[in-house]
Parts: sequence; structure tokens; C-alpha cells
Amino acid sequence: MMRPPKPTKPFSAITPKHRSAILASLLVIITTTLLFHSRKPKSNPQFTLPSPKWNAFQSSVDPRPTVDRINGTDSIWQVPTSPKAVLFIAHGCNGRAANFWDPSPRCPGCVGLPEERLIALQALDRRFAVLTVSSVGRCWSFGREEERVIGIIKNWVAKNTLGDLPIIALGASSGGYFVSSLAMKMKFSSVVIMIAEGVFDSIDVSGDYPPTLFVHMPKDRKRERLIRMNMEALRKKGVDIGEVRCEEFPLVPEFFSDRIPGLDRTVSVKLFEMLREKGFVDEKGYMRRDGRAIPWKEGVKGMNLTSGDGLDLYGHVQEEMNLAYAYHEMTSFPMEQILDWVESHIR
Repeated sequence: MMRPPKPTKPFSAITPKHRSAILASLLVIITTTLLFHSRKPKSNPQFTLPSPKWNAFQSSVDPRPTVDRINGTDSIWQVPTSPKAVLFIAHGCNGRAANFWDPSPRCPGCVGLPEERLIALQALDRRFAVLTVSSVGRCWSFGREEERVIGIIKNWVAKNTLGDLPIIALGASSGGYFVSSLAMKMKFSSVVIMIAEGVFDSIDVSGDYPPTLFVHMPKDRKRERLIRMNMEALRKKGVDIGEVRCEEFPLVPEFFSDRIPGLDRTVSVKLFEMLREKGFVDEKGYMRRDGRAIPWKEGVKGMNLTSGDGLDLYGHVQEEMNLAYAYHEMTSFPMEQILDWVESHIR
């Protein structure tokens, strides 16, 4: 049998002390509700880029990379004043070390792809010494190439007297698979695996495997399922796991000039209008397909997609289209969150 509810006192019968507490609670509830509703987004909110513009670090970082040719491949690096840690970065397939650095007299062959360069710049801004290495082939391989890279890292650390600093490895796509395996052979403070699930189905991970952060794009559902399986398996083995999910976002007219050094704002607006007129973006500005899967280059004839120093910017534009679609692309958008996470795991 149900117990009847307790009778309630009328408000006037409540003691003054209790009445004051109730009024204070109601005031907090009303204030919180008003704040919540005042912060609700409008039906058509102005989109704000979730990552710094291309020139955000000009006042804090002086890019002066050093280019070394070791065992037939490029290593490009920079050590800031009073470094706190080392960040080794492994590119994806068809990438190279030159993608992470702007063209300069010190690095005339560098190309400074928009996402790669911002990854390096944000790390330097946070006083990470940055080392980028080119793979021998189109993608990274295992075995002999792992030993080669371990040798490069160790020699570079010794040469620059960085031996007491923690080393973090970040790899995207093919580079993500590579660093997930490399962590079995070299001690890292933590590992960041971007848009890849790692090679955990073929390595025997133990509890001393470094903390691992997965940065991925959930739109790639097959890879997301594999990442989730690997995260759970690693947790069961005692590995500290983190996750950053990168979602798609809408383009705006100034997007490309905000992200790409040397791209004029007028060209950016024309490029956006062309994408919309051709139906490559929807009415809200979202990419309908990945930039690699649309014939967008046919629509830019007559536009100047070349920087002032003669650098071809077609690859830069396509990378940003891929990023907006958010299926499979290197991304600097969560770099602040990534660096916060790896710093919290420095040991």
C-alpha cells in the first residue's frame, strides 16, 4: 500500500529562517534560467572560427627552422627559448616535413600547408621544440624505418641538449599508425594519434604504453568504430586514454583568406561564391562532399591562387575544404586542447 504524501506547510507557516533560504534558492534558479536563455544561440548565429587565423602567432613566434638532410630524407626543426618538451610530428601519406613550415630563406622548399603550419606554430608558442621528419616513401613503413626515425630523434635530442625533456609523438593518418607502433620501441611521454585507429591489432600493448590521445572525425564511421574498440581495449590494459572529436563546420566568405597565408580576401570571397553557385556547399555553408571528390578547380579559372612569393595555393585550399567536411584531414583546430592534454601527462 502506498504511503500517503506528507502534508506541506503553507508558505506563511514556514519560519523566517527557512523562508529566507527558500527565497535565496528561488533567486539562484531564476538567475540561472535567465542566464541560460540569454546565452542561447540565435537562429542564424555568426560562425566563429574554432582555431586561430593564419597570422595569430606572428607576435609570439619567430619561425626560424633548420633543415637537415639525414640518411636521404629531410628533418626540419626548431627549438624555442627554454623549451619544456619535444614534439615529434609524423605527417600522413603524400606529406613531408616541408608542409609544417612557411617558405623562407632558411627553408626555401617549405610550403606551409595551413593546418600543418599552425600545428607547429602553436607548439612553438607553448615552448615545445618541434621536430618534423619526411618518410622515405609515400607513406610511413615499419621495421627499418622505425629504427631510422628513432636514430634521428635520439641524435637530434643529444645534439640540441634536450635529453632531459619529455618527448611527445603526434602522427596523422599514416603517421598515426606509425607513432602508435613507434611507441613500443621508444619511450614517449604521450602519443597523439590523429585520424587513425593505430596498429593495436598487431602489437602487444602492456600497461606501460604511454598515455594516448585519439583525435578523430566521427563522420568516418568505420574508423570511429575501430577507434572506440581500441580505446576500450587499451583502457582495459591500464593505458590512460583521451579523445577529441572533430566535427564538420560551415564555410564563410573569408574562411580561406583567414586560414591561408598569401590568399587575398577578395579571392576568398569569390572562391566561396563559386562553391555555393556550383552546389558544392549547401544553403548553410556546409561542404556537400570532401574537397578531394569535387571538380572545384574547374571553377577557379581566372582567380589568383598563387601567393606573393609564387607558391601554388591549390593544395592549401583543398586541405581547408577537406577540413570543413571533416572526414579525413590533418587539423590544427583542437591544438590547444591537444597541448593541454599532453602537458597534463608530462612525466
